[in-house]
Amino acid sequence: MIIEFADRRPPGDYALVLPVAGNDRRAFDSLGDARQSVEAALTRQRFDGESASVAEHFVADNGSARRLLIVGTGGGKPADSAEKLGGAVAARLLKSGEREAVIDLSGLGYDADSACRVGLAAAMRGWSYDRYRTRLKDKQKPTLDKVTIIGAAVAGQRWDERWKPVLDGIALTRELVTEPANIIYPESFAERCQGLTDHGVEVEVLDGEAMRQLGMGALLGVAQGSIRDPRLLIMRWNGGKEGDAPLALLGKGVTFDSGGISIKPAQGMEAMKWDMGGAGAVAGAMLALAMRKAKANVVGLCGLVENMPSGTAQRPGDVVTSMSGQTVEVINTDAEGRLVLADMLTYAQRTYKPKTVVDLATLTGSIIVGLGHEFAGLFTPDDGLASELLEASKASGDRLWRMPLAESFDRLIDSPIADMKNVGPREGGAITAAQFIQRFVENGVRWAHLDIAGMVWADKPGTTYDKGATGFGVRLIDQFVETVAER
Repeated sequence: MIIEFADRRPPGDYALVLPVAGNDRRAFDSLGDARQSVEAALTRQRFDGESASVAEHFVADNGSARRLLIVGTGGGKPADSAEKLGGAVAARLLKSGEREAVIDLSGLGYDADSACRVGLAAAMRGWSYDRYRTRLKDKQKPTLDKVTIIGAAVAGQRWDERWKPVLDGIALTRELVTEPANIIYPESFAERCQGLTDHGVEVEVLDGEAMRQLGMGALLGVAQGSIRDPRLLIMRWNGGKEGDAPLALLGKGVTFDSGGISIKPAQGMEAMKWDMGGAGAVAGAMLALAMRKAKANVVGLCGLVENMPSGTAQRPGDVVTSMSGQTVEVINTDAEGRLVLADMLTYAQRTYKPKTVVDLATLTGSIIVGLGHEFAGLFTPDDGLASELLEASKASGDRLWRMPLAESFDRLIDSPIADMKNVGPREGGAITAAQFIQRFVENGVRWAHLDIAGMVWADKPGTTYDKGATGFGVRLIDQFVETVAER
């Protein structure tokens, strides 16, 4: 979807969108003779200007009829309603037959960033992936391909430099998460991310043999049941001061998770194509940071494996040796993501010496039980890092909720024959998973684990997404880098 900014309404055929803050009707001054009929229509539709509420009307315009959308913004600040406004417009018009919408913000006090977030939300909500749908009916096909925002013309440059890169990063993440597992697997995921080199990202890929030489027994144990060779995708953006330690982002990239020998139930298993949502978010965030030329050094790592049952798959009860030298008793082969992250974490710390590491992973069903699909879980022993991530969460809209870590939970993963086991009891499952990862964090490294299992895929539409991949994590990381790493 094309997003443009202008200082006046263009000529031509388009749907006109007028935002209305509560009972404020100043936006109707431009309607002339049509104002009375529009206000009467709003009364009959019980429209009260509530945020994201929509009323529709048609007005005469030079012998034709123009679709008019009145969208409520509530009574708050423009920054608080911007995304709901843009998302509501796209949701209403995406398949309406309209090809262009003009959103007139004149006189409503939207600054450049707020206006950009209207456009960002519209483009995000209008994103779809119909590559494999060959028989769409006309009414199912998206038609809205352009949104012009009036009254904030100065936002155009800000959009190109700051917000469109984020949109492109989210689109990459959604594409990777949406693709089926026969299309996106470790090798093809890494290949699709080679395009980041066009934006100045240094890309390196380690294959299974290279990881064997490094001693990544935990990660390789997950991959050994699949015919797909694993990959470690490394993306480096050097936008900060030379020699400064990079921020390290780690993404769990299980491109399909059958559960291995501890196989999952058949019902719903098709959803496990998105168990690489953390890796997808890291790839999208790296693209966004590079495209907007972030003034920070960031390294993104994606541990890419396929977890399958076969004669070569690891068994419950096997003991593997991680790159750190610590041993793990594999009690449940479906608790595989933490094994992947363990070796990635050791590799990142030894190779890049980061001061801060943030991992993103669709790690546990337990976090969904606790937080539903409203928040991702944030685990960190560092109060300062927790505060920084929560602030970035609030500003970006990718919501986090801090969860506890404690020695009493850590003891639950002690093993009688190895240094640790990969699962604890059912209760507190998301916490013991985080405790497992923490055992691989080296002294002096700030570390946070984000369990995003409930957030990367949606079964119902939201403000900035339809059903399907949400792109969660890209905006969060982008905001975190801007407010912490770039300051």
